[in-house]
Amino acid sequence: MPRPRTIQIFLPDGSASSVRIAEITSRTVQAVQVPRTQLELASAREEVSLVGVYFLFARGTENAKPRCYIGEAEDCLKRLREHHRSKDFWQQAVAITSKTRSYTKAHAKYLEWYCLMMARKAQRFALANSTTPSEPYIPEPIVADLLDDFDTMRVLLSTLGFPLFEAPAATVVEKARPSYFCAGRGAKATGALADDGFLVRSGSTMAPSLTPSAEDSWVERLRDALLRDGVVVSGDNGYTFVEDYVFDSPSAAAASVLGRHANGWTSWKDEGGRTLDANERQQE
Repeated sequence: MPRPRTIQIFLPDGSASSVRIAEITSRTVQAVQVPRTQLELASAREEVSLVGVYFLFARGTENAKPRCYIGEAEDCLKRLREHHRSKDFWQQAVAITSKTRSYTKAHAKYLEWYCLMMARKAQRFALANSTTPSEPYIPEPIVADLLDDFDTMRVLLSTLGFPLFEAPAATVVEKARPSYFCAGRGAKATGALADDGFLVRSGSTMAPSLTPSAEDSWVERLRDALLRDGVVVSGDNGYTFVEDYVFDSPSAAAASVLGRHANGWTSWKDEGGRTLDANERQQE
């Protein structure tokens, strides 16, 4: 169960958009976020030049999901510099290292494998890794420690804005909220408000076509991205969501489902016919 946590974020040069070092003070794991443009500043931080796992992140407008590459290194900074020369897609990197310098190559390889497995399970990001390593052998007591570290990594990455291991359904607010429905133009979808947008559930369907006003617009581009990233598939019954997906807003969700520009706050309705707006924004 989620529990309260205190997270410290240190800004080495005082800028919130530059290098950021995040940690739960009672834990030995630290996360160092490095913008691609700040590799030189990061080179002065020993936290990055340690054994660990690292993540390369990118958010492109042509993709439904942000992209991520997961790797491990004995010197994370050195590996980030190599990727700066060889990989074009990323804008942000996060290195996970140990404050006590306790990680070895074996620890890093196990964390890389486990992170890849859990990221694929969550399906929040499109992974840029072309291969998947096999599970390395690690003694059971060490595995227990690394899994505890992973829980800290998951929280730190989400805090920095990269919910790589958070399944979409887990972002739905836990307190009782109604499910909402959106139907029309051959589409029928179910969703719910989420902490970071609006979640459309797996099994929902999209309208088979766009209205003329939605063609050559962000609606068409978003629907194309959903198909390209495999969030939605085409079949005999039209377009179907095959996984939960969190849109940035209720309107983006409704527009994608209906194939036209739409106000999501009035398009999504509960079982009683009350709109999302009436339930969530007009309450005193």
